[in-house]
Amino acid sequence: MTLPILGLLLRVDWATVPAAITSADAVDALLLSLRTGAAATIICVIVGVPLALVIARSRPRVAGLLRAVTTLPLVLPPMVGGIALLYLLGRNGVVGQYLDVAWGVRIPFTTAAVVIAQSFVALPFLVIAVEGALRSTGTRFESVAATLGASRWTVFRRITLPLVWPGLVAGTVLCFARALGEFGATALFAGNAAGATRTMPLAIYTAFNGAGVSQDSAIALSLLLVAVAIVILLVLRIPRVQRAEPK
Repeated sequence: MTLPILGLLLRVDWATVPAAITSADAVDALLLSLRTGAAATIICVIVGVPLALVIARSRPRVAGLLRAVTTLPLVLPPMVGGIALLYLLGRNGVVGQYLDVAWGVRIPFTTAAVVIAQSFVALPFLVIAVEGALRSTGTRFESVAATLGASRWTVFRRITLPLVWPGLVAGTVLCFARALGEFGATALFAGNAAGATRTMPLAIYTAFNGAGVSQDSAIALSLLLVAVAIVILLVLRIPRVQRAEPK
């Protein structure tokens, strides 16, 4: 698993790395990726936590159907997801045509399209993590709190959320990492406009294909994205290490 990364490290021209990763294009792409990734993660948390709760507390058949639909982006090629988003929200799409006619809103090939594409592919990671945590904790404490007169919101805020917090944190971090690395759906649905939709993966693709820069720049940008991914994984591991330490 580490051999491809080793190959990348061996191919790096370290003399060109500082200039490549501090160039205006690289900084813009990284900042755009961080902003859109954070926005997509917030959307996934808002949508994914209630969805995971519904799946975990539904009957097996209903839960299985909802789980299959929710996790479809995990097995669906990202390019297909981008095409699906275009036909849904594009200018002539099922929903997009009405947005265009009624309010003049055009989503494709904008920064908003980047966020939507990232949310589409990253949502399953959060839902799976939170649903697993919900199932492992069961409903015993929630039932006791309900019998004592606690409202649903109080039960969720005081009982459910603290119990699933580690799963929620893990799912959020993985969701953010997946959003940062999204390429296929973003390329088709949002395009590759510098400063607006060109995220880090698209910047790497552009550099690798020689759009006015050498492939050494693509390798340096790839190294930067690998470093960001490693930091994210380390952040994900810290809570686990702390829980494993003896009191």
